[in-house]
Amino acid sequence: MNAGQEPAIQIDTSTPHSARVWNYWLGGKDNYPVDRELGAQLAETYPQIIDIARASRRFQARAVRYLAQERGIRQFLDLGTGLPTANSTHEVAQDTAPDARIVYVDNDPIVLAHARALMVSRPEGATNYVHADLTNAPTVLKEAAGTLDLSRPVALMLLSTLGHVVDDAAAADLLRSYLDAFPAGSALILCDTIETPESRAASDDYAEGGALPYVSRPAATVRSFSEGLELIEPGFGSISLWRPEGPAGGEPVDQWGFVGVKP
Repeated sequence: MNAGQEPAIQIDTSTPHSARVWNYWLGGKDNYPVDRELGAQLAETYPQIIDIARASRRFQARAVRYLAQERGIRQFLDLGTGLPTANSTHEVAQDTAPDARIVYVDNDPIVLAHARALMVSRPEGATNYVHADLTNAPTVLKEAAGTLDLSRPVALMLLSTLGHVVDDAAAADLLRSYLDAFPAGSALILCDTIETPESRAASDDYAEGGALPYVSRPAATVRSFSEGLELIEPGFGSISLWRPEGPAGGEPVDQWGFVGVKP
């Protein structure tokens, strides 16, 4: 962790947090009763949410592996990383490229408490953690520059995260503020829940449960976030169908996304 960056760890266990609810859906143990209560409620009304959480993790691993192996990217900025799980970004990237450098960003104190687990890097590379709000791009970029060389390609990652920026224009501007700081050859890995009657109802229940609101968006809106990028085949669609491993990637889920490269 960068010097002077460590805040006091004060975990609010009375309000659900997206990182911990997500951890519950993934079968993890780093969550509290308030997180489990909301997570169970949403899983009952929108059962696909558990499939979405697991599909998102698998998509993340495939996309990171592709960019490291096929595109030679050695730097990853993972926004809204959440709690550490198997096949985290640094594990996947450094399996292919031991010299890969990864910066994780989150603002949940419980993620901060697990930062040392996130920061176990291979000696050839580097892993760091920035405790910050991902919507504060100038601060995140300044801190990330202590680990990443922003003059070289960077893979920006927002997986099941941009829905927390509820205004479409603000979400697009936020992406630009990051991508404009990176050179040609950089990439964006993005996925979010597309709007259906079921996902919209789940978003409403999520916000009413006390968590930071998360919006589902029409597929065309999520697709618009790739403007100016060259999409990697198979392009934009359900993440379970993006370069699946094995003969089939499972049933399509309501989480759609893409991997795009900055020309």
